Amino acid sequence: MMVWATRALLTSLPAMGVAFLSPQRRSNVQLDHPSTNIKGAPDAHIRTFPSLFSKRTTSEELIPREILFGNPENTSPILSPDGKNLAYLAPSPNGVMNIFIRNLLANGEGDKSKDRMITNEPKRAIRSVAWAYDSETILFMNDFDGDENFHLFAVDALGDDDDGTIPTPRDLTPGKDVKAQNIITNYRYPNEILVGTNQRDPKTFDMYRLFYKTGEMHLDTFNPGDVIGWKVEDESFEVRGATVRNEVDSSTTIRIRQSGDAVNNDESETEWKDVFHFPYGEEGGLIDFCADGGKTGYLTSSLGRETTALLKVDLISGETIEEIYANDKCNVGGITLHKDTKELRALSHNYARTERVFYDRELEKDYDFLKANGPNPDAEVGVVSRTQDESKWIVNYFQSDGPTAYFVYDKPNQAITPLFVSNPKLLQYKFAPMEDVRIRSRDGLELVGYLTRACTEGPSPLILLVHGGPWARDYWGFDSRAQWFANRGYATLKINYRGSTGYGKSFLHKGDGQWGVGDMQHDLTDSVKWAINQGIADAENICIYGGSYGGYACLAGLTFTPDLYKCGVDIVGPSNIKTLLDSIPSYWAPLRNGMLLKIGDVDNDAELNERISPLFHVDKIKAPLLIGQGANDPRVKQAEADQIAFSMQEKGIPVEYVLYPDEGHGFARPENRIDFNARSELFLAKHLGGRAEEFVEVKGSTAQFPLLEKKGGDVA
Repeated sequence: MMVWATRALLTSLPAMGVAFLSPQRRSNVQLDHPSTNIKGAPDAHIRTFPSLFSKRTTSEELIPREILFGNPENTSPILSPDGKNLAYLAPSPNGVMNIFIRNLLANGEGDKSKDRMITNEPKRAIRSVAWAYDSETILFMNDFDGDENFHLFAVDALGDDDDGTIPTPRDLTPGKDVKAQNIITNYRYPNEILVGTNQRDPKTFDMYRLFYKTGEMHLDTFNPGDVIGWKVEDESFEVRGATVRNEVDSSTTIRIRQSGDAVNNDESETEWKDVFHFPYGEEGGLIDFCADGGKTGYLTSSLGRETTALLKVDLISGETIEEIYANDKCNVGGITLHKDTKELRALSHNYARTERVFYDRELEKDYDFLKANGPNPDAEVGVVSRTQDESKWIVNYFQSDGPTAYFVYDKPNQAITPLFVSNPKLLQYKFAPMEDVRIRSRDGLELVGYLTRACTEGPSPLILLVHGGPWARDYWGFDSRAQWFANRGYATLKINYRGSTGYGKSFLHKGDGQWGVGDMQHDLTDSVKWAINQGIADAENICIYGGSYGGYACLAGLTFTPDLYKCGVDIVGPSNIKTLLDSIPSYWAPLRNGMLLKIGDVDNDAELNERISPLFHVDKIKAPLLIGQGANDPRVKQAEADQIAFSMQEKGIPVEYVLYPDEGHGFARPENRIDFNARSELFLAKHLGGRAEEFVEVKGSTAQFPLLEKKGGDVA
């Protein structure tokens, strides 16, 4: 069984920037001649100048933004179940990520010259791809200009295209404002898919059984309104597990039924029963059913402990059969089960770096071989795809100072063959290693952070790069933003502040009620002070930069600690928590009360909302702010950016604002991503004194400038 879904966009947003609109702080950046009449261009070019540091951690030359933030040349490779073909994502001739097919030869590498493009999305990149189990059909998802209403599409992967015709994808989940998720395939049922959609009710996701070859689809499992996730038993391919969220107390319940077949079974077997309960503050969930008809299963649970443990449980009585594994410092992470026997093969956990625990000696030998034969001893190895018989794998090697490399692993012959590098143009440059660090908060809490230095000696300007969520976390690995910053002369610090996930229930809920003026923001402040005290950061040149919650943290940093930061970059960040929650998508309704418990009851406490919402504290802002926003963002609406940008402009506080009408929660189109990063780079250079490439208009970018338009400025 394979489960896949749309990629979340709120935790890893690309770096971006904007036009200069008002007087700014004095800077040591050297300016050349005035710019030519480029739409929305900054008011001056910034000339690159000799190295600020004696020993750079990255290439001495400027690494081009287009290489750092443009499309990868190849990514997301996935083997067909029969092993005969490889699908992957790559840019089409017009520069949009589309799906390509390679007919594999015996060595697993194939003939690149005969790779075929089987989709032709003209504007919006495809970001998720999978094979159906017929080994002939490709499934993929896409939304519409960032609205996150992802539809499921199918396209013929093996059609005869001697005439160069690209097949037309079929929309399997059509309808305006319909969103598909929770997509599950099963090799025992190669012509069927289970998919959740909100086509019946925008607020809830029912499960449908979809026959993708014909497009026939019928309701399989009705959502009574409180189910936020489903689980499927493999042998029967029936929906038998439901994750339920109580909208009143935000507790979570796992419901189980013994059969999904109401025709051939009595009511007692098809009736849903509440089996496991997690009060608010606890963590856990159903992982999978065991191969015994669904009588037992695997569950994660924090009940009676700080971090989640992996348990084997009785799905009828709810009793624990065995506590299999737990780590005292962090939650159980990825879990690998045998596809047929459901025996546990391996699991992972990640406090600062990924660590694995093996229960299958043969699998452990495979990983040992792959680790020993990889391109870099410090790289983390992962399995991307396997054939149905598991004789051939696609593996990736993930490192912090270079691009991801993909290999084909021939398991029977214990051989690995290079497939491709995601972005080979990066190989010509030197990148900085990412260090995992430990920081003590003011109340003694240990925080895991990730530091990318700009120089090996002495302090440098620092960018505090704040992750979104906030109920997410940062990880070790190659980060194009951190490398970009390091190459321009800025150290980068990413921190898993309290409220981040993966570190147990107490760490997560220490963030409750701590937005803006509380301990979540204090952790960020303490991390900056740590970097200053360690001689890493120049105290006079600190920028706070982030997207989504990270954007909110930027606004909070500038309003509540105005003397700490020289400037800030806010990407799709909320400025008023009450208006944020009043405008979230309707299908987030079961989660809303939980958000109030974590943030604070801004519905009934106007004073609290005013205290933690940066919009009400604009007068305190001293540092210049740059804002980037997608007009179609369904999570953080455009109004969140508009209201603080216009308020700052009216009060004469330096603010710059770029709006992209064809983007949502983050900038998916490379033209917009590169455009905003170019503006951001000049903004940072002006205020922090680093290096910058010359601004060049990006063809195809849709950047708009609401503040300039209101003032009647020249944006032509």
